[in-house]
Amino acid sequence: MSLVDILAGAETGENTLTARVPDTWMQGRTAYGGLSAALALEAAIRSQPDLPPLRSAQIAFVGPLAGEVTVETRLLRRGRTAAYIEANVFGEGKLGLKALFVFMTALESAIDYADAARPDAPAPEDAAPAMANPDPKFFTGNLEYRHALPIEERHTPDFMRWVRLKERDGLHPMVELMAIGDALPPAAMALFEKPGPISSMTWMLNVLTAEPVTRDGWWLSRSTADLVRDGSSSQVMQLWNADRQPVVTGMQSVAIFV
Repeated sequence: MSLVDILAGAETGENTLTARVPDTWMQGRTAYGGLSAALALEAAIRSQPDLPPLRSAQIAFVGPLAGEVTVETRLLRRGRTAAYIEANVFGEGKLGLKALFVFMTALESAIDYADAARPDAPAPEDAAPAMANPDPKFFTGNLEYRHALPIEERHTPDFMRWVRLKERDGLHPMVELMAIGDALPPAAMALFEKPGPISSMTWMLNVLTAEPVTRDGWWLSRSTADLVRDGSSSQVMQLWNADRQPVVTGMQSVAIFV
């Protein structure tokens, strides 16, 4: 079942959205974090009419989510330029994810600056396919991956791959970004001598464009660990479209149990 199907079957109530997470969207005992965040964002978007573009999100992965989940949203403030919406995702009555979304209109400004650096990566159509977890219940079966780093750099705490959802037609573009923005393994896993458990703790991101678009569904995703110590990893995360224009930047905290 694709994300498109999950959202089509979701029930919307007064400031709530209820959906079922299929087994094919799991990562261990919990739903894939990008899916849970996408459900929270979809609920926030449905809760208020005519929202401006999403500009920022702060997400805490509080506990496991599986099966039927319910998102409860609350409008914290809506002014002339920005709206703040809180979204909490519950499974079996327990909080699994807490999110704060900031939607903001574009403002006239005398300041216009952008870091022009673009990653050196092959075009998605020229990149080699990257293997994903073969477990049919693991969420990666819903996505396609292609390598974007030379093979000699794939064992450093710096992962970069082209990623796209296999089914994405009809998705809100911001919800699509949320669903693929966390699709790479934590960069610290490149340092593991043997497989071990990890858990994403928090995820903070800024959306750099009001209208994210790409080609053939491909987004270039990069996660780079800047410190791994005492069972905790801090990583910087970036997302570009198929023309390598910056779309999302963020950070994530990951717990390491090895």
